[in-house]
Parts: sequence; structure tokens; C-alpha cells
Amino acid sequence: MSTVPQIAAHPPATAPIPTPVPAPASAPAPASSAVGAATGLLDAFRAGDRFLATPTRTLLAHGVLSEVPHGTDPIAERVADALAEARAGRRAAAVVMGAIPFDQNAPAALVVPETVRTGPALASDPLVALPAEAPRAGTWTVRPHPDPEDYAKGVGAAVDRMWNGEFSKVVLARTLELTGPGAPDVAAMVRRLARRDPLGYTFALPTHPGRTLLGASPELLVSRHGDRLVSNPLAGSTPRSDDLAEDVRRAAALLESAKDLHEHAVVVDAVHQVMAPYCSAIDVPARPSLIRTATMWHLSTTVTGTLAHPEVSALEIASSLHPTPAVCGTPTPLAREVIRETEPFDRGFFTGMVGWGDADGNGEWVVTIRCAEAEERTLRLYAGAGVVAASVPEDETAETAAKFRTFLDAVGATL
Repeated sequence: MSTVPQIAAHPPATAPIPTPVPAPASAPAPASSAVGAATGLLDAFRAGDRFLATPTRTLLAHGVLSEVPHGTDPIAERVADALAEARAGRRAAAVVMGAIPFDQNAPAALVVPETVRTGPALASDPLVALPAEAPRAGTWTVRPHPDPEDYAKGVGAAVDRMWNGEFSKVVLARTLELTGPGAPDVAAMVRRLARRDPLGYTFALPTHPGRTLLGASPELLVSRHGDRLVSNPLAGSTPRSDDLAEDVRRAAALLESAKDLHEHAVVVDAVHQVMAPYCSAIDVPARPSLIRTATMWHLSTTVTGTLAHPEVSALEIASSLHPTPAVCGTPTPLAREVIRETEPFDRGFFTGMVGWGDADGNGEWVVTIRCAEAEERTLRLYAGAGVVAASVPEDETAETAAKFRTFLDAVGATL
């Protein structure tokens, strides 16, 4: 059996951890790197706050200083204007936080918070290893949309069109709607998600009154710290196994899968082509490595670059990258149309991006996957799979079921 090289729990940190983003002048001083600094922010989160944990920092925001307005100007320009206004009001270290939908023409949910508390990465805090509280006892009613059989038919129809040469890839998603006896405990779910995968990107962000987008994404769209850019596209996946030998076998098979390697190469090439004009130098590894989450193995490539133009923000580059073939398909316009024709729901913020940015252009923007929306007594889960000509409908349906496990485990529900 082949050995499995370069296995990481999540996208590796390819640069030294930068100084945590400073808080606005009215906020408490940033949390220290002492034991409990990061988990203290996690435990302090309450529904209505904004929480984001990345491999470089932990952010907890309260209140709204200003909202980034909807409009026809590019989102990066509207964010820059909002941050400039905050800086003019002597909020020199203001940041923007929030979510951008899959359709960038739809309204985003981005704000400059009133206060931001910051701390180190969760993974650097030994207390993150302590177990989270178990899910609250209760019965969830689970309703798939579409049914797995209908989803598989949609995948099969897309495969037939690919064999006819219409397009080369599309990412098709399905949802689960969970209804419980009471309002979802968002804070408890976030703690379970973060403690289960502390090296990933855990988020909880209000998107509408009474509605919260939360999740634990493994995929960095792009980060900028000074002149250093990093993107970590993921494409090509297989479910984890509880049996160690089988788990290693699946990882090794994924590294040798022609179908998954091709799917991954398409995404990496697209990211390379978009990032290159922004860079004075760019490095793209020749072969992918593996990362793992609690439920999935993914093919992973870390693309790094040196920013050529200091006035370009992380969000501007993220907007150019979005949507990558990893969440939409290729060619993009036709893949979007296939998604509209096939998926019987609006994706909203699913497969959009979440993150933070500052007035100097630094920031981290993450692909919004492994996510759910909590509202009243319901929790809507999303999962998708990349469909190529070699795809088997039953396998892609099983992949989405495995991806649902991230949230099903967090709430104590089963399919």
C-alpha cells in the first residue's frame, strides 16, 4: 500500500502567525496569549455576537458601528468606504466582519462592529482540548431537500450532459432541514464545532434578524497579511472511517484517484490564473497533499504569492476568486445555470465567503461550507459535491451525507 505523505489536520500555516488584528479604540484590549485566552472568547460567544476563529486568531465582536450597504459598486469598494469612514471617526483599528452570498449581486451581511475582542488561534490554547458539552437531549425531525434519490438523478443528468461535451464540472448541493422542540442552541453548537476542529475556520455570524450563519469550514479562499497572499483550494474528497486501517487506505486511495486529482487540478489552475496578476511571485506545488477534518479527507494545495500592488485588499482578490470551480464548476457561467436548473433552493450564503478585513487590506476570507443557518426552531444544513464526467451518482450522494455529519454530530441528530 502506498504511503500517505503530507497529511495535515487543516490547511498548513505557511507563514509565521501574524500579530492579531487590533481592536477598535472603544473595545477592551486584545486578549493575551495566556492559557484560556482563545477559549475564553469562544465561551463568551452568545447568539447575536459575531465570532470567527481561524488558524491565526480568534475574533469576538459585539454590536454594530455601521453596516456595509448593498449597492452596485464592487463589494471591496463598499467595504473600503465603510472602513475609511470608521477610521475618520477615530476608529483607527476598525475591522469589517461578516458573510457574502454565493451570488455576489445579492445583499451581503457585512458590518463594522462596535467592539472587537481578539485573541490567539484556538489551536494554540491547551484548553481547547477539553470536551465540549454533549448535545442537549431532544428529538430532531429531519427533512431532506431534495430527497437523496432526486439528488442522485440530478447528478446523473449532469454527468450525461458532461459526456455530451456541454461543460466539464458542476458542484451540486442538497440540504437537510432539522426541526427541534425549541430554538437551536447556537452558542453550544459553535463550541462543539470549534473544539472538534480547532485548526479550521469556525464562524457564527448574524445574516438577518433572528438568523445566524454558523459553520466550520476547512477551506481558505485567500488571506493577505502585508504582502503575503495564501490560498488553499480543496477539491477531491472521501469520507473518513472510524477504523484506522480503513481510514489510511481511503486517504492513500484519494491521493491516487485519477478522477479526484483531475477535479483538484482544475480548481488549482483556476486559482493560479486569478491570483497570478496580483502577484510579483507565486508558488503552486506540483502535487496536492491531504488534509483531514473530523469527517472528511480532502486533496489540498497551498498556493502562496507576494502581493505586487499594496493597494489591493484581501477582499478584492477573494471577490475575483469567487466562486472557484470547487463550489460552482467550470465553465463558471454554464455551471451557475446548471445549479439554478437543478437545485430546488436558493443557496443564499452557502458556498459564499465569510471573514474579516481591515483598512490596510489585510484579511482572511473563507469558503462558506460545512455550514448551517439557525432560525427559530429550525436548522438548515447544506452540503455539496463536485460532479465530473467520471462521477457516480450514488457516490456523490454518499459524499454529501458524510459532509452533513459535521453538523449532525454537533446537534446530536442522525439521518
